[in-house]
Amino acid sequence: MSMQPVLPFEADAPVPPRVEVIRSPKRRKTIQARMVDGVIQIHIPAWMSKTEEHETVERMVARVLRKNDASEVDLDSRASSLATRHGLPRPTSIRWVSNQSTQWGSCTPVDGAIRISDRLVAFPPWVLDAVIVHELAHLVVLGHTAEFHELCNRYPLTERARGFLIAKGWGDDE
Repeated sequence: MSMQPVLPFEADAPVPPRVEVIRSPKRRKTIQARMVDGVIQIHIPAWMSKTEEHETVERMVARVLRKNDASEVDLDSRASSLATRHGLPRPTSIRWVSNQSTQWGSCTPVDGAIRISDRLVAFPPWVLDAVIVHELAHLVVLGHTAEFHELCNRYPLTERARGFLIAKGWGDDE
């Protein structure tokens, strides 16, 4: 009987990118992370402890990887398709953002701009679609009124997506 070696990861799992931490004495507070030629470069202040560095690197690597995954989703065409299908206005712009930790989307009705949390990229596509429809509905109705909920419910998986987000610990946005 032959034994196969035990791998510390699945054989078909993607290889994690290389991470390079750059300490700078000139950097006082800010942290910067970006992908450069397949390497995640993280710039941190020189004063950070090893523990703080480890926590920061972990958080920033996750953010960069989410951003790269999010770039593969065409939000413009997705929003246009959902707007047409559900009789809602199209946004003037829609983009991923990484600075929303308590909301999954936001909308500025005055200029028609929608922002979607890049954390949603890890969730099923129907959850993302429900959030987009929610924000498109805000282009018509500002608050969370009965009329607003009627518009949101044009997307058939709205309640399911809402339950999914609540179960994931994102709470209720109302």
